[in-house]
Amino acid sequence: MKPLFMWAGGKTRLIKKYEDMGVMPESFDKYIEPFVGAGAMFIWAYKKNPDAKFVINDSNESIMAIYKAIKKDTKSFISHMDSLSEAYMPLNKDNRKAFYYELRRQHAYDYELWSDTQEAATLYFLMKTGFNGIWQINKNTNGRFGTPSGLLNQKDKVYDKENVLVWATALRRCKLLTGDFQQTIGEATPNSFVFLDPPYRGSFTQYGVDFDDNLQESTIKLLNDLTDLGAYAMMSNRDVGDNFFESRQGSNKIVYFDVTYTAGRRKKNADGSHSAKKAKEILMIGGKNG
Repeated sequence: MKPLFMWAGGKTRLIKKYEDMGVMPESFDKYIEPFVGAGAMFIWAYKKNPDAKFVINDSNESIMAIYKAIKKDTKSFISHMDSLSEAYMPLNKDNRKAFYYELRRQHAYDYELWSDTQEAATLYFLMKTGFNGIWQINKNTNGRFGTPSGLLNQKDKVYDKENVLVWATALRRCKLLTGDFQQTIGEATPNSFVFLDPPYRGSFTQYGVDFDDNLQESTIKLLNDLTDLGAYAMMSNRDVGDNFFESRQGSNKIVYFDVTYTAGRRKKNADGSHSAKKAKEILMIGGKNG
């Protein structure tokens, strides 16, 4: 099982560092993720305890619609993906590009003609052929998905059908929520594991939302409230060197990780190109657990 799509800020590579630091819980009855994104930490939790209860939430309704379609209408979702893939794969690169932008236009303006599953599968296809895991919303795409095309160099397939089927099985154990991350506190119980991964401070990629410092403080408060309930709560974020999190640390523990960004928060060079950018991320662990 692996993430369904690339996602700037995804935790796939950091999870190993978390494990090496010994900060991951050994047991939990329920896993809750208020900012699920591509779900790398959910995958870890599902592999750790597939018999647990799971609650995943994201304010991005389009992303959650993909998860809901895979969970509830797997066969139709795959059928739509296969149909798009069969039309796309034989094309040369120029025609693939034209195909992508026409499909993006339809997703922007004609989606009301589609079923929920067709809309979700079309978006998933666009995300699998779009640029480097970037989520972009544009005015010229009707305030909907507007990420440019990617390299369009798929050789064998656009997506991993078997992985979608594994996700469908996992998602059937999940309660799927869409909306305010703070609603998830109502789902927490003692011995829950809650992983908070809000949009990063100073992030190039805003995921279509403006997550200001007041909301960052609300996330820290949620971390504290969850810990008081008896949950094992952790929060990931980006350290921009202004002691924002340290000054609000309280009894929580903070662990630092060196990372290299290759997408979303890359360094802009003098010639306008972008390159990998070294940075530091933090993991704040609830005080009673840290």
